[in-house]
Amino acid sequence: MLLFAGIPLLDGLDTIARQQSGPFQTILLGVRDRVAAGSGLAEALADRPDVFDAASIHLVEVGENAGNLEHVLEQLANFKLRMMETKDQVLTTLIYPAFLVVFGVISSVFLMTYVMPPLLDNLRESLDTLPWPTRVVEAISNALLNYGVFILLGLVALVAAITTYVRTDSGQLVWHRSLLKLPILGPMMAKQGVSRIAMIVGTLLRSGIVLTSAFDLAAKSTDNRILREALKECGARMGAGENVAEALERSGVFPPLAVRVFAVGQESGRLEEMLERLATDYDRQVSIASKRFTALLEPVLIVVLAIFVGFLLFATILPILEAGRVVSK
Repeated sequence: MLLFAGIPLLDGLDTIARQQSGPFQTILLGVRDRVAAGSGLAEALADRPDVFDAASIHLVEVGENAGNLEHVLEQLANFKLRMMETKDQVLTTLIYPAFLVVFGVISSVFLMTYVMPPLLDNLRESLDTLPWPTRVVEAISNALLNYGVFILLGLVALVAAITTYVRTDSGQLVWHRSLLKLPILGPMMAKQGVSRIAMIVGTLLRSGIVLTSAFDLAAKSTDNRILREALKECGARMGAGENVAEALERSGVFPPLAVRVFAVGQESGRLEEMLERLATDYDRQVSIASKRFTALLEPVLIVVLAIFVGFLLFATILPILEAGRVVSK
């Protein structure tokens, strides 16, 4: 927007940096200093690959070389906005179920460690033998009271071990492959990943980048390792003379619709347009699926919590009734 208004690039970077705070402001000031020292914007962005992905850097480089940086940045901003909207939709739909799970776990631990022990002690004094639901609750309560610290440390160690393994190359492959195979969530993640790839490739092609280079840059900008390796393999096969449809189909990762769109788009010369439509359609499908998933998950979690609370009430009331019967006799 600032470039369109005729403001120089350095002044534009200064303006944006003043609107930020924290680490990102420091990053922008570093980019500004590199540009002031004579580097191009793309070269300055490339110094921080942890913040700016390869596709974005290459698009900026194309805009600088073609002299239409403001147009390329506008296109890149629209592309990033669409990606963020799709991601935010999925995350927003999962907030309430996640809250229910966290609230349920915290409430359960509180009931088992603070509410149930004194109540169970009183019931023990009234009855020689507690009903089996009460004994189950008592066993869980005693386990949390006596071994709660060890259980917590074990869970922390398990999470740390899984996190460490997932950060390795083999762990990332196993984790990302497992995510794609999850029921309901797996197809959603696959479509979201393909939508992202379609948007990246379409944007790069529209900027004049050849298809093999677009696949390589899309691979560098894709988070899922399975999709990333498939894109690299497809790019290598296309470089060896194989057409895009065959390369995508052999990977076994991309849905048939995506393969067909790439094939028809390449044959008709309208690949950018068809990729845009594919991304829009998959974004819509992900949005609908996420809403349906949330609509299904919320009542399921509520029912599970209700069953748990009902079991606690049953385990508490049953011995009280039996104690009253003993007293009446």
